[in-house]
Amino acid sequence: MIVAGLGFSSSATLVSLRAAFDLASKGKTVDALATVADKDGHAALVALAEVTDLPVHFVPAHDLAGQRTLTCSPRSRATYGTSSVAEASALAAAGHGARLISPRQISDDRLATCAVAIGGQP
Repeated sequence: MIVAGLGFSSSATLVSLRAAFDLASKGKTVDALATVADKDGHAALVALAEVTDLPVHFVPAHDLAGQRTLTCSPRSRATYGTSSVAEASALAAAGHGARLISPRQISDDRLATCAVAIGGQP
């Protein structure tokens, strides 16, 4: 399974999420989206799931901390205990043995990030 993990500000728009998603997923067939559980119901995420026709996996915040990420956001570290919500969400949702195939990409407005992981087992 290939999962696009998303990290984003509460002020992120569909344009923000789509830009980060497009950068990270270029040339890849993504099977699902993932993000931290407290983003459930965010309007831009709901819209992205609709336009991409992809399911969204919500990862509990405590499951993000154990994931090994390639990039580091001080804000993500302070808020969620992980260096990258996008990378950690993708890895957690892709399953045991997952690895990143696209590190965190940032939207031009800097409101959203996306990373892509390919899974081991769900």
